[in-house]
Amino acid sequence: MKKKRIFGKLILAFATASLFCLMLSLSVSAAQKYNFPEGAADVNITLNSRAVLDGEAAIIDSVTYVPLRSFSELCGADSVSWDASTRTATVKKYNLVAKISDRKNYIEANGRYIYLIAPVKNIDDRLFVPIRPISLIFSLDVNWNSDSRTVVLKNTTKVFKSAKEVYNENDLYWLSRIINAEAGGESLMGKIAVGNVVINRKNSRSFPNSIYGVIFDRKYGTQFSPVAIGTIYKTPNAESVIAAKICLEGYSVSDEILYFMNPRLATSNWISKNRPFAFRIGNHNFYK
Repeated sequence: MKKKRIFGKLILAFATASLFCLMLSLSVSAAQKYNFPEGAADVNITLNSRAVLDGEAAIIDSVTYVPLRSFSELCGADSVSWDASTRTATVKKYNLVAKISDRKNYIEANGRYIYLIAPVKNIDDRLFVPIRPISLIFSLDVNWNSDSRTVVLKNTTKVFKSAKEVYNENDLYWLSRIINAEAGGESLMGKIAVGNVVINRKNSRSFPNSIYGVIFDRKYGTQFSPVAIGTIYKTPNAESVIAAKICLEGYSVSDEILYFMNPRLATSNWISKNRPFAFRIGNHNFYK
């Protein structure tokens, strides 16, 4: 009888230990569903007060990332397809068509270009995107609860508009052309910075109050050499158009830069002698 009691206790202990190990295993697997890079931190996500994406989101280099497919399906996407040749995912939902490419710094949605402060990441053969821009595309409100380390998402009645509804056609036409003429061979960030200079001038009382007016300003002589030599009229390359759209979306490298120059090609040193230096991107120095 005593042996039976001991044997029963051993069975119970074994079962308890097995259950504990199973629960621990499930907990660990939920927290480590993907092989996030070293230093990534856990984060909670709620949508309309309901916890979602358990173990699927992470803070990486201070940016909250979510898996594109899971997030899109959570937001009611009709389809998420993958083109291996271009490494691009296409998300469709009603009138929304968004394209997200591996390691790109922007999302194309309904002809608009939304800049990402951190690039799309490929983790375990799945695309991960920063949560704020992808939430914008799905018309979600985004808030941060620091006490619970939770990104709080809520549905809204907003509709993500198309490029034709957002971009002024004349502004896009001229901004993309000055970007191409001045920085067609520069990086995307270099192109955006040139576009920022034009828009910052438009917003300044010291310059004309339109993009066209800024580009063709002759108050103190021709401001942009492409206007004088005619390259302003050349058809812009694709990335110059993308850079112009990103600028018109409101993304800015700096709200203070008003001038730029290529020191190797400049015929005058007035800018470098009279304006505060801000930074350099590619071949251009930018000034306040």
